[in-house]
Amino acid sequence: MLRPGARGTKDTLIAALRDAVRSGRLAAGTVLPPSRTLAADLGLARNTVADAYAELVAEGWLAAKQGAGTWVVDTAHVSAPASPVPPRPHGARVAPVHNLMAGTPDVSEFPRTQWAASTRRALSAAPTEALRMGDPRGRPELRSALAEYLARARGVRASADSIVICAGVRHAVELLARTLGGPIAVEAYGLFIFRDVIAACGVDTVPIGIDEKGAVVADLESSTATSALLTPAHHNPLGVPLDPARRMAAVEWADRTGGFVFDDDYDGEFRFDRQPVGALQALRPERVAYLGSTSKSLTQVLRLGWMVLPDELVDRVVETAGGQQFYVDAITQLTLADFITGGHYDRHIRRMRNRYRRRRDTLVSALSRFQVEVGGLDAGLNLLVTLPDGAEPEVMHRCGEAGITLVGLSLMRHPHAGPDVPHRDGLVIGFAAPAEHAFAAAVSALCDVLRASGL
Repeated sequence: MLRPGARGTKDTLIAALRDAVRSGRLAAGTVLPPSRTLAADLGLARNTVADAYAELVAEGWLAAKQGAGTWVVDTAHVSAPASPVPPRPHGARVAPVHNLMAGTPDVSEFPRTQWAASTRRALSAAPTEALRMGDPRGRPELRSALAEYLARARGVRASADSIVICAGVRHAVELLARTLGGPIAVEAYGLFIFRDVIAACGVDTVPIGIDEKGAVVADLESSTATSALLTPAHHNPLGVPLDPARRMAAVEWADRTGGFVFDDDYDGEFRFDRQPVGALQALRPERVAYLGSTSKSLTQVLRLGWMVLPDELVDRVVETAGGQQFYVDAITQLTLADFITGGHYDRHIRRMRNRYRRRRDTLVSALSRFQVEVGGLDAGLNLLVTLPDGAEPEVMHRCGEAGITLVGLSLMRHPHAGPDVPHRDGLVIGFAAPAEHAFAAAVSALCDVLRASGL
């Protein structure tokens, strides 16, 4: 929506488009996305994008025709606009133009047609009772579909009775923290929103080490933790799988202490250069809670996730959640059930896996010209770019000036991580987030920042 700062947002978009045309990133003849599409990709109001297009048409940078769209004209003889945007003060942050946020899929590729068809089929077939408050674990159709899918795709040992539907993995972590208390062990580098939600429940987190083999599970032995939140298939943000010996050590620790492991299957569906790493849950279903969602595979705004719980936790977690399925509407659950059983979910994953692999390769190639290390290549929607010591603050500052949204590695470090966990400078770059037409410009803008930072 347009707010008091919307004029500045429009001017930022205009300046970015002019710069893309001047530099050749948008060549003469390039057809721009419809204003509705670009607005959705950038999180802007459609009128903001339409007004920006209109102003650039008036200035001669773009041309437009009803039914033919908007395209870049030959600007070889175009002079600077008569009323240029005033220069930005040094250090000022601009509205985001390039989305490289980690863990975010390309939502412009959301399968709208198939999803709408699944919604129609699900509603047509739904019994009347599906429109009332039903099983607090979630719709049985979805839980059955997930049990089959997770067993086949992730090696999870599940039944419909062991699955509880929730509003994403963050919500799952919150419910488990409220149910079990703590302290809860977390990886010394990890997703800060989980630390925050656990703290909001009044539960302490205990950092354990992380290295090239994943979480240092041996640290659990000397900790006060009664549960552990791990990302065994693909660590976020380092991008490594948990070493097989450490996987076994984690479940043996839970067996010995009566604790639980939360298996956050981060990016579980997206494997590029190696065979998928199966879920840790399969080793000890009675001690491991498996957590997953549609936020990486489809879109975060569905707010749709699932827990595969040990039998002794199902009723306890449902009670913590309020004894009713308040969090995810039944129609969305029925739609996803149809989407999975009809094979559409598998097909979407395969299509996006190929697209994300190509993007990863493009980004790695572009970064090879700089003095950085690139990791986390085998799987997932992110890359970890390790920077020289002390470089992260300047690079993040320049990214802010350039309108690039991404996460610095320092934000992922637990504030109480000990001296045995090295401080590392880096960027966590999400290569899935931009729409296809915006990806090249985002990579180019990032490379400009690294170049300007002397890397």
